[in-house]
Amino acid sequence: MEKEYITQSKKTQLEAELERLQTIERREVIGRLEFAKALGDLKENAEYHEAREAQGKLEDRIKHILYVLKHAEIIDEAKTHEIIGMGATVKILNLNTNEGKTLQIVGPQDADITSGRISHTSPLAQVLLHKKVGDIAIFNAPKGEVAYKIIAIE
Repeated sequence: MEKEYITQSKKTQLEAELERLQTIERREVIGRLEFAKALGDLKENAEYHEAREAQGKLEDRIKHILYVLKHAEIIDEAKTHEIIGMGATVKILNLNTNEGKTLQIVGPQDADITSGRISHTSPLAQVLLHKKVGDIAIFNAPKGEVAYKIIAIE
């Protein structure tokens, strides 16, 4: 069982989603099932089968959220880092192109590459983890080897 890492904001977001799923959406699915059952023959009742499928997906999502919340370790984003670890925001310089990037190392639940948040399980994060300012991280990208210099860790 792999440990889940989430930020406090993601935890709050998941708790709100869980509340909505367990109350509002669960009631809606039950209502759809009852309506479909009232239509009669369940074997060839498309509404019933759709409602059962929706119920299965809903219950799977609820189970997943409960699992994440139960096993999650909250990332302290305010913590200062001397080496790159969970929650660290890292400024790196691509030595091949001289382009700078700022990335935050987070858990898969919080990962969003468009906002610069990468999962600690991603290949790039794997080469950055445990490095310190001034270190060089070599990343084997699909287009070839890329060298990154660690400029700052926040």
